[in-house]
Amino acid sequence: MDFDFSDDQQQLRDAVAKWVEKGYGFERRRAITAAGGFSREAYNELAELGLAGLYVSEDDGGLNMGPVEAMVVMEQLGRGMVLEPLAQTLVCSGVISAYGNADVKAAWLPGIASGEKLVVLAHQERRARYRSDVCDTVATAAGAGWTLSGTKNVVPAGDQADAFVVPAMANGQLALFVVERAAAGEATRGYLTQDGGRAADVTLANSPATLITTDGQTALEHGIDIGIAALCAEAVGVMDQTLAITVDYMNTRKQFGVAIATFQALRHRVADMKMQLELARSMSYYASLKLNASADERRRAMARAKYQLGTSMRFVGQQAVQLHGGIGVTDEYIVSHCFKKLTQLEITWGDTLHQLGEVSARMQDTAGVFA
Repeated sequence: MDFDFSDDQQQLRDAVAKWVEKGYGFERRRAITAAGGFSREAYNELAELGLAGLYVSEDDGGLNMGPVEAMVVMEQLGRGMVLEPLAQTLVCSGVISAYGNADVKAAWLPGIASGEKLVVLAHQERRARYRSDVCDTVATAAGAGWTLSGTKNVVPAGDQADAFVVPAMANGQLALFVVERAAAGEATRGYLTQDGGRAADVTLANSPATLITTDGQTALEHGIDIGIAALCAEAVGVMDQTLAITVDYMNTRKQFGVAIATFQALRHRVADMKMQLELARSMSYYASLKLNASADERRRAMARAKYQLGTSMRFVGQQAVQLHGGIGVTDEYIVSHCFKKLTQLEITWGDTLHQLGEVSARMQDTAGVFA
């Protein structure tokens, strides 16, 4: 199997890396957090690079690219711990492209691709605990359309988005809808998240909605898997940056007159961090390459990848803080932000324990048995 990136993929990676290095430094990130955790200006800059249209067809103004290109982009955004929710754009554009009818695509995809419309997935509910088949939001037919009632929690940039993709129960079956943030009966309560980003609780009370698909479970699982693959790549970028900062610190921090990088015990810990990073990188590749597989194979792959990424994120983040000492948990120093970002990514789209359960549940009868 060829793991070399094409020239176009390398150019895309270099363009995003250049933007992160020159346009999204640590100080800008801290300023965005201080201003509320989301910058429409920064998101528009991503859209100008074409990144909002990665999963949108050329006919709708997008780049018509695939999972590998998305992985390349998200890994570079992870290096800068970019707060703006491009992964949500990938999820929603992917779902609308795959499951929406012509009218829904025409209404939303061009705006998503241009960056004019930020659409995010609003699916989490308090009772669900990572389960996509648990949904208390109800959809009611209203003439030729629908209305939705319910509450969704921890919606990324929920009070800044232009619309939401919302799962709801319609006639006893899970369906997916688009709800505009300015719709009647819609209310949001925004707040900062642990990693410095922004989220909101979204309440719908007979809010008008547009149907995407009545096969909501299939579409939602597909969207979640797009999100997991994007998260895996983003986490690799964060861990890569965390390790590089840690190594640089160890080469400059002195103890007993010598750099602590010369201490064998600490070098072993860095080697273990590198091992976990490379395990995570390989599973990120695996997740992206399996994103277009059959549903069962794809779901198994995402659970395996997210489990390994969760294990690696915890290890790399915790070791980085330990190797830095007290400075590693100060708000002024970047490693504390790396640690918080990795911690939040570990619980997004299902934490490590949940994914271990998914791996176990999806094992075939012959798993681990050798004839």
